[in-house]
Amino acid sequence: MLYDAFDLQTDMAAQTRAWGRLLNDIWSPWVAWGEPATWMSAGARMMMRTGLTFARPPYGIESVNVGNRSVPVSEEPVEVTPFGTLLHFKKDIHTEQPKVLMVAPMSGHFATLLRATVRTMLPDHDVYITDWHNARDVPLSEGKFGFDDYVGHLIQFLRTMGEGAHLVAVCQPAVQALVAAAAMAQAKDPAAPRSMTLMAGPVDCRVNPTGVNELANSKPIDWFEKNLIATVPKRHKGAGRKVYPGFVQVSAFMAMNTKRHVQGHADLFWHMANGEHDKAEAIETFYDEYFAVLDLAAEFYLETVKTVFQDHALARNAVTYRGEPIDLRAIRRTALMTVEGERDDICAVGQTMAAHDLCSDLAPYMRTHHLQAGVGHYGVFAGRRWESQIYPQVRNFIQSHD
Repeated sequence: MLYDAFDLQTDMAAQTRAWGRLLNDIWSPWVAWGEPATWMSAGARMMMRTGLTFARPPYGIESVNVGNRSVPVSEEPVEVTPFGTLLHFKKDIHTEQPKVLMVAPMSGHFATLLRATVRTMLPDHDVYITDWHNARDVPLSEGKFGFDDYVGHLIQFLRTMGEGAHLVAVCQPAVQALVAAAAMAQAKDPAAPRSMTLMAGPVDCRVNPTGVNELANSKPIDWFEKNLIATVPKRHKGAGRKVYPGFVQVSAFMAMNTKRHVQGHADLFWHMANGEHDKAEAIETFYDEYFAVLDLAAEFYLETVKTVFQDHALARNAVTYRGEPIDLRAIRRTALMTVEGERDDICAVGQTMAAHDLCSDLAPYMRTHHLQAGVGHYGVFAGRRWESQIYPQVRNFIQSHD
């Protein structure tokens, strides 16, 4: 019933957007006359933004500057599974650059959330990304997708890329990246990554617990399954599949910072009304991405909550992969960098750095940690401080171990 109710709301939002387009067509020719036409046009444009979308936004990276010239960038699907694509941002250059697998979170948003991260890394690296698919669009016949399947995708993608690749995992997949690196180390897999950079990930949620961590421990796992898992309705390709809906996740994120989002939309209205197009566009761009939501396979969501946030299996070095115990101390040849944000209210300071204690057999010269002052969760991988202060250190770390 949860998903059916949301689909009804989505249909109503579509009608609201249609009325908004009509009203904007009526009032936009008159905005040069000032108020109240500017107010009415801005209100109509706000109506046009009603609702969420389940379609992946474009990455929109058409070119980057490499050295002194602009180089075209094309997107090349290298390997495709029902649940994800290994996407290569291909550049027409002859210089060999470090291969990097950017591991995107599967937490309610598409991998395009890392657009700015990818754009920053592209001039100096040969970038691939885990472009996850929306679970509601995956037919039930394709089977399940759980915690081990995520790890398995990382291992397979690294093998496809070939020896000598590097991992950069942002937020939630820091956990799966660690497990994948350890599993490959135990198996002496030649495709094991040369380095992994874990950014703002929940490696040990017992350290400085946040509201997210406390919520995950406030209820038994049965409560999450009963109250947060929905069945995809018949109108979608994945009909019958159990999912953790993206609209539920985004609603939870919104609730954590309600005042900020209300103020953001108020600012957007007044920027539109006052003709401040650049400021309005910046807010619109953010929310276009924020409101593009992706459903998670129910088994992946529930297993992650249970394994990472409730049992703390990774933090206790007690995690398994395909039924076999994984010892993180097996990681001896994959260099480790962790990055945290001082003001992160999702993955607090210390939670990602805990990876160093778990990888205790890794030589000191193969590890480094960076705590970025003045940034929250998203500031770790996007924005001015990411570009000017964090990225140079990530780049130097990867190059020194390439």
